[in-house]
Amino acid sequence: MEQQAVHMPLLGDPFPQVSLQTTQGMLNLPGDLKGSWFILFSHPADFTPVCTSEFVAFQKLIPEFEKLGVKLIGMSIDQITSHIKWLEWIKEKLGVEITFPLAAANDAIAMTLGMLHPGKGTNTVRAVYIVDPNGIIRLILYYPQEIGRFMPEVLRAVKALQISDKNHVSMPANWPNNELIGDHVIIPPPKTVAEAADRLQHYEGFDWWFCHKSL
Repeated sequence: MEQQAVHMPLLGDPFPQVSLQTTQGMLNLPGDLKGSWFILFSHPADFTPVCTSEFVAFQKLIPEFEKLGVKLIGMSIDQITSHIKWLEWIKEKLGVEITFPLAAANDAIAMTLGMLHPGKGTNTVRAVYIVDPNGIIRLILYYPQEIGRFMPEVLRAVKALQISDKNHVSMPANWPNNELIGDHVIIPPPKTVAEAADRLQHYEGFDWWFCHKSL
């Protein structure tokens, strides 16, 4: 049997317009969050161990996300009543109150967002969309059902995107703990021969095409 093609948004695309029923009421994305960074992340199913551990981990980082002005929205295709009961269970059994909304998407919405894989049944994949204040998708992460996400990386990615946008710089591997330049950021490449020749007079670097600075 031929599998259905999956169409998913790409980096740099506007986030698709969707209306979601959440545990905190209706949410229209990206319109209701215009002017704010937000993260929409999907999970395969409520009342599953890996997903439960992820929600607790995201909640623990809420203060850090709030400092960056970032809003979190969880999502799966479970019913809203399942979501409510699951969040009650997490609060009662684990002592953690989930303060961000959890959306109950239908198959059409999940397919629009590329969160349903035809070979994985009806469970939504572990997808993460980081969206900027203009409603543009800036980063997409996908994890298999068997592997929980590393939440500090999601937080790091948002920090890096915001700093990159504000300062027109790039971030090295493992920033802010890069093996070569520590917490420095990378200067964009020069656009002319004259600028290349002058580059090392103004910045630290290994060559004119690899210069860096502190912020």
